[in-house]
Amino acid sequence: MSRRPALALCLLALALAGCGGNGGGEGKEATATTETAAEPAGSIGSCEQVDPPDPRSEESRPAPDEGLEAGKTYELVFRTSCGEFTVTLDLELAPKTAASLVALAEDDYFDGTGFHRIVPGFVIQGGDPTGTGTSGPGYQTTDVPPSNARYTKGVVAMAKTAAEPPGTAGSQFFVVTGGDAGLPPEYAIAGRVTDGLEVVERIGKLGDPATEQPTRPVVIEDVAVETS
Repeated sequence: MSRRPALALCLLALALAGCGGNGGGEGKEATATTETAAEPAGSIGSCEQVDPPDPRSEESRPAPDEGLEAGKTYELVFRTSCGEFTVTLDLELAPKTAASLVALAEDDYFDGTGFHRIVPGFVIQGGDPTGTGTSGPGYQTTDVPPSNARYTKGVVAMAKTAAEPPGTAGSQFFVVTGGDAGLPPEYAIAGRVTDGLEVVERIGKLGDPATEQPTRPVVIEDVAVETS
C-alpha cells in the first residue's frame, strides 16, 4: 500500500508532500532551532562516499503474529555508511511496533536502504526500501503514545500520514536530531538511541534544509538485532 508518511505537524498549513521526503517543509514550526550548515562540499567527514541505494519494488508482507519476549531488552544496531548507532526498543510504549521492527530487521528489510529525508536540526527519516518516502511493508501496527509524549533528541518514532490514527506505524522511522521536535503525541515511540548518537547527528547535517533531501547518500548497510 502506498502511503506518504507525515512526520511533522501535518495539521498545519504546509503540504503533506514534505513529510514524505518530497521537498516540503512541514514540522519546521515545531523546531526550536534549525541547523542549516551541512558539511562543506567535497568533505565527507567520517562518512563513506557511497552510491545511492538501488530502489526496491513495493512489498506486501504479513504482519508479525507474535510479540517480543517480556523481560528482555531488544536493541537494533544500525550499521550505516556514516557509522553505527544503537536503538533500544521500548516494549512498554510500543510493543507492536517493536515486534514489527525486530521482524523486519531479522528479515533484512532495512539492509541496503537509505535515509530519504534529512532535515538539519530536526530529524533523519528512513525505512522505505523504495526510496520514495511513500511506501511501507504492506501492513500497519498501532501503539498510541501517551498524551505527554515528547520527541526529544535521540527519540526514535514512526512516520504516518495525517489521515491515519495516532500511533499508526509501518516501516518508516525517524530519529530526532534537534533538542525537541515539538511534535504532537501522535507518533508511535519505538525507542531511543542509546549508543552512537554522534553518528545520528553526523547524518543529520547531510540534508538540504530547503528541500529536506540528503546532500549525499547515506546508506543503512544492515540492521542487527541484539537481545539481553
